[in-house]
Parts: sequence; C-alpha cells; structure tokens
Amino acid sequence: MSDNSVAGKHILITGGASGIGAETALLLAKRGAKVTIGDLNEVDGKTLVERINDEGGQARFCKVDVSVSQSVEALFVSAIGELGNIDVLINNAGIDHDPKFLLEIEDATFHKNIAVNVNGVWYCMKQALGHMLENGGGHVINISSVAGIRAAPTLSAYSAAKHAVVGLTKSAAVEYARYNIRVNAVCPSFVRTPMVEHVLSKLNERGQKALISANPMKRLGEPQEIAGAIAWLCTAESSFMTGHTVVLDGGMTA
Repeated sequence: MSDNSVAGKHILITGGASGIGAETALLLAKRGAKVTIGDLNEVDGKTLVERINDEGGQARFCKVDVSVSQSVEALFVSAIGELGNIDVLINNAGIDHDPKFLLEIEDATFHKNIAVNVNGVWYCMKQALGHMLENGGGHVINISSVAGIRAAPTLSAYSAAKHAVVGLTKSAAVEYARYNIRVNAVCPSFVRTPMVEHVLSKLNERGQKALISANPMKRLGEPQEIAGAIAWLCTAESSFMTGHTVVLDGGMTA
C-alpha cells in the first residue's frame, strides 16, 4: 500500500449519515476503504450505504447514540465483528444549538451539547484506543471546529464542547504516541451542511450575510473540502502528525 492510499483500511465514522461525515464516507469508500457509518439517522445512513455499495465500495451502517456508552460499545463490537480491525476512527457526530447569548441558553441545551459533542467523543475514544492498543496502533480523528480554538459569540455551549474536544485530542495524542496511535483534530469553520443551514435559518438577513462572509474568502466551505483533508489524514502521508488541529476556515483565524 502506498503512503497516500486508504485501500483496505477499516474506517469507522460517527455521524456519517449526512454533511461532512457523509462526504468523507463517500470519498474514503471511493478510494478503497472499508467504511462503517454510525449514526442515529437510520434512513439517511442506510441510503448512503446502499449508494456506496452500488458504486462498488464497501460500507455498512450501524445505529448508534454516541451520548450513551453502551450504544457506543455495541457499535464497536459490531464494526470489529463484521469488518475486523479498526484502523481509523473519525469522531464526527455532533450537534449545535440556536444562536443565543449565554444567559439565554437553557441548561438542558448546554448539557445536551456536552453529552453528544464531548461525552460522545470520550466514549468513542475509549473504545478505539483500547482496541488500537491491542492491535498495534491506529489513528483517531476528532472533528472539532474553529469554535474550539477561538471565541464563538452566541454559540457558547457548542464552543465549550468543541474546546473540550481539542483538549482530549492533545492529551490523548501525547499519552498514546509511543504506542503507534495518533490523535488529531480537524477544525472547520462554517461549512454548507445541515447543521450550518439550521444556524442560518435562525438568523435575519444581515446575520446570514455576516456568517457567510465571516472569513476572507467570503463564502461557506463545502463538505467535500473538509472531507479531502480528513481523507489525507487517514493516509500514511500524515504519519508524523499527532496532537495537531487542522484548521480549514477560509482564513478566518489567520
């Protein structure tokens, strides 16, 4: 296998039924990876798997609620049982919340963001790291956000969760580097996904224009652009990279 190949690798993607996760699954399967898609959305997840398999790829779907540890454990048991060793875990499952000032955000909204965006990553990392330790190595790729490396006014609960994902990434990367396990994070800014479309729907015209033009490129990112970076991280070309945050933001944080 060449350094830029993912052929034959088993890659598990949470939140893979739509948005960045779906585009990443399509790209990796097209390049020869065996893909397991874990998501709560059975309809879109199974439709995507059918498309991948019809196009000559290899994919399977497993329903999972990443905020529940037992559900995550079942996902890994299923994925390993069906396709064997997991080479790469992509922790992509996540939620956002309506844009509001901190005092206006309900406690339940904050706790839900932590449950999915932090606890979900935590549970999946524990399963993956334990498996990878037994199998000689692997790679965990956590999807954070520019909201995890800078301020995100009106998205404080989401931002807090995504900062936590970066912290988990960096700490685990150092702890497990000696065991041939890499841990990195990808931090997109606003990308044309159902999640961002939801945020846009809650804003007035002026707010929408401000969000779309928030970076020097004056546009939203496209899911395929983020998927390309994630796919590269899945290859051996990134083999000396760990504990890093890969930022794709159109220059927002420059």
